[in-house]
Amino acid sequence: MRLSQLAATLLISAIAFLPVQGHAADEADPVVATVAGVEIRASELKLAEGDLDPQFARLPDEQRRVAALAAVIDIKTLARKAEAEKLDQTDEFKKLMQFQRDRALHNAIFKANVVDPVTDADIKARYEKELAATPPEEEVSARHILVKTEEEAKAIITELDAGKDFAELAKEKSTGPSAGQGGDLGYFTKGRMVPEFEAVAFTLKAGEYAKEPVETQFGWHVIKLEDRRQTAAPEFQAVADQVRQLVMRERYGDLIKAARAEIKIDVLDPALKEAYEAINEQP
Repeated sequence: MRLSQLAATLLISAIAFLPVQGHAADEADPVVATVAGVEIRASELKLAEGDLDPQFARLPDEQRRVAALAAVIDIKTLARKAEAEKLDQTDEFKKLMQFQRDRALHNAIFKANVVDPVTDADIKARYEKELAATPPEEEVSARHILVKTEEEAKAIITELDAGKDFAELAKEKSTGPSAGQGGDLGYFTKGRMVPEFEAVAFTLKAGEYAKEPVETQFGWHVIKLEDRRQTAAPEFQAVADQVRQLVMRERYGDLIKAARAEIKIDVLDPALKEAYEAINEQP
């Protein structure tokens, strides 16, 4: 694939219009190329690499830099042509630039006030808070045999009373999707099964089966309880990224709420105003 084709996959954002003329020589951010006298610096390549199509993530570093360079060169080449045609003087372009500037400032304050300040200690504290607010629940492991009629279910209970193996009977007679696994439903907490089923399952002792069949919308069940236990809390490392996102969402909410309180916001379109206010009333 030619470099011009590689460059075409770059997601063009504000990078096309970043003013880079007039930079003093900087060893930490060297000039790597020029386009019509406009400098392209190493820092700009980094920005471009971040906007490359995900397929380029698999390329070696140097190939990815070349793809980013090709993209920036093409962007700046067409940007100079657009300037020559005075496209930067149109109202549409000026509105776009104002929006791009506002979005960049939004992202900058989000990074400075929400993303960067979050520490490992913050995440661990939020994790501990979630654990304290979510006490362990009881969960049970059960098997069942599902059949169409009460008579069939009662006949199965008779076979169990005679010493037949529950799992083998489930494989042989159950019409439910868990039949191949001997009727095994795994562990579940209250609220996961239909009410009629769990009302019986949670009253049984481990190793005990119900002496009466249970009717639900799916048919007639013969239920056996395998085990009961308390749910285990997730390990911190397993949910750290999710907790980080939770912390950032909360801090962003606080940031935007405080910022809105400092300015006047008027939504003039009646339908949009109603919808916007309804959204903001949600917790």
